[in-house]
Amino acid sequence: MLELVNKMLEGNRYALARLISLIEDRTGDPVKLMEKVYEHARPVPVIGVTGPPGAGKSTFVDRMIAHFRSKGHKVAVIAVDPSSPFSGGAILGDRIRMQSHAVDEGVFIRSLGSRGHFGGLTLSTREVVALFSAAGYDVVIIETVGVGQTEFSVMGVADTVVVMLVPESGDTVQTLKAGLLEIADIFVVNKADRDGADKMALELRQMVQLRAAKNGWNIPVLMTSASTGRGVDRALEAIRSHHGFIGRWGAGRAEQARLRSFQDVLNEEIRRRLSQALQDGAGPLGVLAAEVRSGRRNPYTAASEVLQRGAWLAHLLFGSTGSQEQRAAANQQERLADTPLEGMNGEGK
Repeated sequence: MLELVNKMLEGNRYALARLISLIEDRTGDPVKLMEKVYEHARPVPVIGVTGPPGAGKSTFVDRMIAHFRSKGHKVAVIAVDPSSPFSGGAILGDRIRMQSHAVDEGVFIRSLGSRGHFGGLTLSTREVVALFSAAGYDVVIIETVGVGQTEFSVMGVADTVVVMLVPESGDTVQTLKAGLLEIADIFVVNKADRDGADKMALELRQMVQLRAAKNGWNIPVLMTSASTGRGVDRALEAIRSHHGFIGRWGAGRAEQARLRSFQDVLNEEIRRRLSQALQDGAGPLGVLAAEVRSGRRNPYTAASEVLQRGAWLAHLLFGSTGSQEQRAAANQQERLADTPLEGMNGEGK
């Protein structure tokens, strides 16, 4: 695995693709892998583009790629797609999107399947961004296929979020008003040559005006026709302006991003270890899991029992590979858990 990282750092695109697959599938030891990757990662602009299906996001992203490539920047695109119910892989795939850049060595386009786990997907997306950064890409674009909970969660990885809508998106705006305002740094009404585009833009501006500026940033509402390129330059200028804006107060934002990353890594690693330990079904935990499956024990009582027994919890987290110090600490915790409450701190009845 570390050999793949070294090859990626040398510019090997196949190694980069394999590492992304390992991260997405959570095979091997993703924590050790990312420890190595983060030694070489550097801050890069991350632009999120989201919106309902048919909003023209891929065409807009295609225009962005062309712009950044004209400036000599290497561009990576993460396309978050629905997952196949059969293979678990992304349905739309890399090759269907943005074909004009398929043979450009300075562009790397990769699809990630949502797989129905938006928390884990957020972590995978953040880790793939780090891979692209370490591999020398200058700009990372994240495109999602919709505006649901999964997409809102993934957009938290981006520095600048562009929400793309079309004149027919009125119902989407009303249904997701709070969420759209929460994640949007820039609104773009695409396909502006259609009837109702001006009305949609007006409704968005009124919605934005009724809300206080987002951390001092006034959310612009722009109109584009990505297929013809009309208005795209203004949208790119707004993206540059927002990037400059967050650069002026970005210390706190960066700190929060690092903390979220730590929480995501910890949550995912604990979830993965717990899942594996319960699947193994060994020892008293196996008996407890069997009782839950059969309905003899309710899941809340079972979970409470595991949390009160440090050795059980340590087995879940570390298995038989835990260090002597980890096992000793767990045993001590279990002894404390078994101590009658009235005996603690010298207090009796």
